[in-house]
Amino acid sequence: MAKRISGGMLYNIVQCPHRVFLDATADPALRDEPNDFVQLLWDHGLAHELEIAQDLGAQIEDLSQLSGDDKAAATLQAMEAGADLIYSGRIEVDDLVGEPDLLRKIPGGYEPGDIKSGSGLEGVSDDEPGKPKLHYAMQLAHYAQILELTGRGAQQRKGFIIDRTGTDVPYDLSIGLWGREKATSWDRYQAFLADIRSMLTLQQKTLAALASVCGMCHWHSHCSKELEGSDDLTLIPELGRAKRDAIFGSIKTVKQFATADLGQYIKGKKTEFPGIGPDTLIKFQQRAKLLATPGATAYLKESHDLPETDLEVFFDVETDPMRGLCYLHGFYLHTKSSRQAEYRSFFMQQNSSDAERSAFADAWNLLAWAAAEGSVYVYSPYERTAMRSLAQLYPEVVAEDAVVEVFSKPNVIDLYTSVVRKKTEWPLRNHSIKTLAKHLGFNWRDAHPSGAASIEWYHRWIETGDKAVATRILEYNEDDCVATKVLLDGIRKLPVVQP
Repeated sequence: MAKRISGGMLYNIVQCPHRVFLDATADPALRDEPNDFVQLLWDHGLAHELEIAQDLGAQIEDLSQLSGDDKAAATLQAMEAGADLIYSGRIEVDDLVGEPDLLRKIPGGYEPGDIKSGSGLEGVSDDEPGKPKLHYAMQLAHYAQILELTGRGAQQRKGFIIDRTGTDVPYDLSIGLWGREKATSWDRYQAFLADIRSMLTLQQKTLAALASVCGMCHWHSHCSKELEGSDDLTLIPELGRAKRDAIFGSIKTVKQFATADLGQYIKGKKTEFPGIGPDTLIKFQQRAKLLATPGATAYLKESHDLPETDLEVFFDVETDPMRGLCYLHGFYLHTKSSRQAEYRSFFMQQNSSDAERSAFADAWNLLAWAAAEGSVYVYSPYERTAMRSLAQLYPEVVAEDAVVEVFSKPNVIDLYTSVVRKKTEWPLRNHSIKTLAKHLGFNWRDAHPSGAASIEWYHRWIETGDKAVATRILEYNEDDCVATKVLLDGIRKLPVVQP
């Protein structure tokens, strides 16, 4: 029997088409074991789903104890009986199958819904209301398609997400995810569906591509070997799948890119590769040359203007998106004249809003003092975003405008955004702080350091109170702060080279 297309496939194809292809065609024995953080996400998502389902109370038709054909039959029976709300049903037609978390009766039929432990929208800010997430929309479109083909769908192609706050977020599948977008969510779904069908029949084969989501995938090790063996273009920093696919017909490997005559591809202010301008193409070739040249060294494309202050403070936060809190603020203070260094941390000792407010207040006092007395360095815009969010949540601690003012000072510097991305090049495959600091000789004390791991450790600490786990979290954060100093010192030593 041909493999059926599930809602999970639609979710995954948005993240990585190659994962869908490998899931369908490759030997499952080649998969990595799920890491602790992925397992935490699964467990947390399931717990959140059950909590929401319980809150819906007696009105719900609960089919979560059934599976396979029994679940599908019970779902059909519940819809025929006119159940108002069905939890954990199964719907299917032809080569399509789906298990939406919820099926809600509305005039004309049923609309599908999913329960998510994250935000229902992305890009939400004070200035932007946010927009639907593509991977959520594609799952909902898949369920709506099945309902429509079985005559159980409503007249309008719509669905909904119940997010981590319990908010019911509507998804209109008949419009684009962006206001200016011509293709609707339904159009996007039909295109993805056609791609999956081609993959399952081996009419379409996909290529691995290096991306930020790779570390969470059970094909990570397998794809890493594939990318290494093919010298894939996505090994070049910031040259992702879409750009690789645009270039691939002319240039297939990093080594080829390094020696290519780019003049043949540049036409005035454009190139023959859609979405890639001449400057970007030249930038990628410089990076390819660094990767392809044994012993190549990093360099500055232009002189830096980093401040020279006696006090330098390196700031890093740890947040838990599942609980929606900031559980640790870490500072590494270095005074150059006395060569003294100190790590200070403000760690939530209890899982409560009072503890988060207290940690934020202490961190803000130190940050404001450091910005007035010396220089402050972070390695992403996230610290600014986190502190602004905390100021919105606890305005009695500090006004949001004051946070914005501090992070706007010339002596408060995001090394990644303002320096690494704009002014440096490295013989490396990405510009994460882990990769850069290790290249400069720094090593984390933990064998598997990552922000995701820190979140898993924090959950473990909340559950157990194990002091060793708390120490692991603090040491990881301290190492992140020290690594930022190592990077700053390394940047100051880089030669200036005109590409």
